[in-house]
Amino acid sequence: MNNNRDTAFQAATASAAILGRVRAARRRLQRCDAGGFTLAELVVSVGVLVLLVLLATQLFNSAATITTLDHKQMDADSQARQLLDRMAIDFAQMVKRSDVDYYVKSNPPLGLIPPRIVLQPGNDRIAFYSAVPGYYPSTGSQSPVSLVAYRVNSVSTNSGYNKTERLGKGLVWNAVSTTDTPVVFIPIPLAAPLPVGDLPVPPPNPLPLPAWPEASSATTSWSDSEVIGPQVFRFEYYYLLKNGSFSGIPWISPIHTSISGMQDVSAIVVNIAVIDPRSKVLLGSTEAQINAQIAKFSTPGDSHHFLADYSSVVTPALPLRALWQNKLNGIINPASGDYDSTMPASAISGIRLYERFIYLSPPVL
Repeated sequence: MNNNRDTAFQAATASAAILGRVRAARRRLQRCDAGGFTLAELVVSVGVLVLLVLLATQLFNSAATITTLDHKQMDADSQARQLLDRMAIDFAQMVKRSDVDYYVKSNPPLGLIPPRIVLQPGNDRIAFYSAVPGYYPSTGSQSPVSLVAYRVNSVSTNSGYNKTERLGKGLVWNAVSTTDTPVVFIPIPLAAPLPVGDLPVPPPNPLPLPAWPEASSATTSWSDSEVIGPQVFRFEYYYLLKNGSFSGIPWISPIHTSISGMQDVSAIVVNIAVIDPRSKVLLGSTEAQINAQIAKFSTPGDSHHFLADYSSVVTPALPLRALWQNKLNGIINPASGDYDSTMPASAISGIRLYERFIYLSPPVL
């Protein structure tokens, strides 16, 4: 009897224990259900996460774009500063004498007689003597004077098309070499024949040939030169005369009819255009295609080309850089219908324009 009671008690105790564990498990499950996420909560959470990822991506893309533009601007500024600073040094030590020749742009108005005309279609070129070191020959006594010239090459060389080059040919003293040309004096011209008005009277016969005709060329390969502006594809200049006017000729008429040692020039106003490499590759897949696109913007006399030569119409209120910028803005925003450029807008937006007044020291006449 007692055994039956004990067995029943043990069975009841085991059943109670099992029931307690079941209830405990049920309470745990209820607590888990109460602390979990519903489907709506999961959808909202995922949506917020996706939104945060999109915002972070947009922020990253904007930062990358701004950084890229800043790098392009800094690269263009560095390129322009290097070229213009070098020009300033060369121009400051220019040999300004009335008995030596210069190869500089001279675009006189019609009717100016006798005109010394040196037209330079497309990119400008300039050549002169300067008291700066150059690449000297291996023999002969070195003089302190070099022949300095600047141009944008328009021929395919090892450096490619449309890059600004600087010639720095160190010269020897007169009569120390039979092969190396020293400084020459008028009537021997520097790079292009002299007009009759600049020749002595009576003129020499035969007329002397230019000492360095390659300095006036945009296609002849230059020795003793270097690429100083690989991203500078446009180069124009004009003159600030001592009477305060801008001019396409380096003298004040009718006081002078030729350069006369640059004595009428207060400053040479240099304008350049720079295009960064990433924008340049948008113009074509080959150097020839890129050259063809850029050449459209240096055709003289075409008002549809924003990089044309407007040096004959500049004013103090509207310098050449402003005229170029106006054309640039018109091509990017062709609301007026004036411009039919095939140049991609993304490439045009990568072009930077620079202008500097480089003042000259007094001449030695």
